[in-house]
Amino acid sequence: MRKSWFTLAVLIMTVTLIVGCGSNNGNNAGTNTGSNTNANTNAGANEGANEGSAEAPIFKVGMVTDAGTIDDKSFNQGTWEGVVQATEEFGIEHKYLKPAGTTEADYMKEIGNLYDAGFKLIIAPGFKFETAIFQAQDKYPDAKFVILDGAPHAGDFAPVVKENTVSIFFAEHESGFLAGVATALQLKEGEAGFIGGMEIPAVQKFNWGFQQGLKYANENLSTNITIKPENVIYQGSFDNVAAGSQLAAQMYDSGVDVVFAAAGGVGVGAITEAKNRATKGENVWIVGVDVDQYADGVYDGEKSIILTSAMKKIDQAAYDMVKAEKDGAFPGGETLTLDSKNNGVGIPEENPNLSAETVAAVGEIFTKIQSGEIAVAAVQGDLIK
Repeated sequence: MRKSWFTLAVLIMTVTLIVGCGSNNGNNAGTNTGSNTNANTNAGANEGANEGSAEAPIFKVGMVTDAGTIDDKSFNQGTWEGVVQATEEFGIEHKYLKPAGTTEADYMKEIGNLYDAGFKLIIAPGFKFETAIFQAQDKYPDAKFVILDGAPHAGDFAPVVKENTVSIFFAEHESGFLAGVATALQLKEGEAGFIGGMEIPAVQKFNWGFQQGLKYANENLSTNITIKPENVIYQGSFDNVAAGSQLAAQMYDSGVDVVFAAAGGVGVGAITEAKNRATKGENVWIVGVDVDQYADGVYDGEKSIILTSAMKKIDQAAYDMVKAEKDGAFPGGETLTLDSKNNGVGIPEENPNLSAETVAAVGEIFTKIQSGEIAVAAVQGDLIK
């Protein structure tokens, strides 16, 4: 009899727990739905996938977008793809929110909305989040934060990375260098241009690395690709698509053969201009940025105007941080740099527009950068070695 009563008590406790959990999930779902009409969530899919499982997800992963959209073919999209890959692989709920603007207050509002909805790992792609994450890491001490291309500070640019935050930077100058070498080797001769978004360190390093790559190839690999000062332009934003088209048109009209566009949505405009011209028979090229943009440059069958892309593996960085939190190994308080040595930057392994000889030569140079035989300057100027 005592055994029967014990069994019954356990069953009652189990039912109570299940009902309680169901109530909490319902409240969270309501909060998620009301927090932002631009939100994207896979909560329903995950609830279906987890139905019948004895284990609920340990945490939920949120992301607040920077300037631009989740499908910007660049930084936002690359970060989100890493989040989606990790969370779907591990059965974790994920969601992004797009702020109404790009101020600290706009970012804090959406960080708060995610937190209130139970998202305790929040990823912020871009330097514009620096002061918002500085506030958030203290305001929400039981949450974890990842900021890409930036470090939290109070507006004084003195980094303060708390134990619940990870700051991640990339060696853009190294991937820019590799893209410059690949461009020079493939085209042999001609004129290059550079369109940047905002004139910030990450974009500047792409530019400086690219120019160093061209110079290295010209001096060591028998190429002749030049770049004039007037064809190095920072547009001033990351979302003005029309301006990107106009700047690319001006450069192509002046005789530029290839444009390296490190500019988010502005770069999308440059890609569109190049595709329109290629469709009409012009021989123009774009060097993509952040992710492999080959597919975005397709204009005729499988042809693409993307000669190569200077990649920073932002998707891998986002994936790794989700996995680290899942494994109980979140590197809170650390500032990480992803570079050639840890395979955090590079160019795509495959691109039909690059010959096998070009790919092999760039691979050798990549190995030299990894070993330190070639050191690319992170500031404007010549190679360190």
